[in-house]
Amino acid sequence: MATSRAVPSVTRRLGGPTALVRTWIDNAARQSPARLALAVFALVILLVTALLSLPVATSSGQRAPFVDALFTAASAVCVTGLTVVDTATYWSGTGQVVIMCAIKVGGLGIITLASLLGLAVARRLGLRQRLIAASETKALRLSDVSGLLRAVIISSTAIELTIALVLLPSFLAEGEGTGTALYHSLFYGISAFNNAGFSVHTGGVEHWAGNPFVLGPIAIGVFLGSLGFPVMLTVATNLRRRDGVRRGRRGWNLHTKLTVVTTCLVLGVAVVGFAAFEWTNPGTLGGMSLGDRVLNSVFAGVMPRSGGFSAVPVNEMRESTWAFQDVLMFIGGGSASTAGGIKVTTLAVLVLATVAEARGDRDVEAFGRRIPPGSLRLAVTVLLAGSTLVLGFSLALLAMTGRSLDVVLFEVVSAFGTCGLSTGLSAELPDAGKYLLTALMFAGRTGTMTLAAALALRDRRRVVRLPEERPVVG
Repeated sequence: MATSRAVPSVTRRLGGPTALVRTWIDNAARQSPARLALAVFALVILLVTALLSLPVATSSGQRAPFVDALFTAASAVCVTGLTVVDTATYWSGTGQVVIMCAIKVGGLGIITLASLLGLAVARRLGLRQRLIAASETKALRLSDVSGLLRAVIISSTAIELTIALVLLPSFLAEGEGTGTALYHSLFYGISAFNNAGFSVHTGGVEHWAGNPFVLGPIAIGVFLGSLGFPVMLTVATNLRRRDGVRRGRRGWNLHTKLTVVTTCLVLGVAVVGFAAFEWTNPGTLGGMSLGDRVLNSVFAGVMPRSGGFSAVPVNEMRESTWAFQDVLMFIGGGSASTAGGIKVTTLAVLVLATVAEARGDRDVEAFGRRIPPGSLRLAVTVLLAGSTLVLGFSLALLAMTGRSLDVVLFEVVSAFGTCGLSTGLSAELPDAGKYLLTALMFAGRTGTMTLAAALALRDRRRVVRLPEERPVVG
């Protein structure tokens, strides 16, 4: 009877519909927050698929095939950028707006938006809602969640609008009308920051291969979006401090330091590596001036982090470049960012553990901190799960298409890393192959560990621990 009296009291305090929504979220969160995240994400993909299936969404006025609408919706919501039809010509203005909104929603994270709605209604987040939001945003403390969610909306929108304003003069200089230029600028601003890689021009951004005023803002947007919201919040918070106690890098936590340092190292290797492989390739950098070669090397070095834009033809790149970019796309960007992959912090923990093992150290340490064994186990699990997904889907597409391994692997890693760089294989796939890549984009965006947690029936807790014995490894 106590329960029956409590429910009406909640309903009276919050209102009928609000109480129902909060009760549903509360019950779902109690069972599994990860499953709730996956379910909401899947529902949004289906909603976008339904919108793209409307005749008004295509330039021809005919309904798009379901598989193409589903693939495009998943690619947009999962901020991947792989396409099976030309976004610029196949979809109408309405369809492109739907895609742009799907990119924005996917970049913010469905659970982030749900938490913001709860924050606006209830003026505060309950413990269980904070836990749900923390699982999506990777907030470092529960007390950070409310501030982090506000920062997600404010910072992302501000960066997207800034990119759009910087791009606007270039589009106006191309002879586009003011309305068209504003729309294209906003689309690229959202697509760049959210690492989506969608383009509303045929051929992508190849037309601006020698224009730093277009490639530069897009590359900066991709870079910022791939850092992750907790990192941007930490950096911004410490830059605002004026008390002299914690300013700049001295106030950064370990996650921020690992993300920034590893990101810069990987970016440097990516730029130098791309230039080394493609410098003399007449199909890409070989026919450009020295300045354009440098510009496009930097641009191409940023994109495999999950950006998906390409100013040079991907199918003209050398096989060695494809293999090199496979590694970069698999690594991806920062945790809780718009980028995919196994994340740079996973790579950092694995490298630090390798160095510690080579030195004979008992602990894995970085920046004056000791990394717990649980983080190392999680990094190994993410690496193994990601590798298994890539291997399994590659074998399936190899058997299905008969294409060479380098082409198939590039497309599969791009889908898993939600990157969007493509050799053109996606558009040539049969329907079954498109469904496979759709599932892989979903798994890559939601995260291998989130997917595994959602499928698990319960946590396994053991009271008794077995005796320790070390096997021979290597």
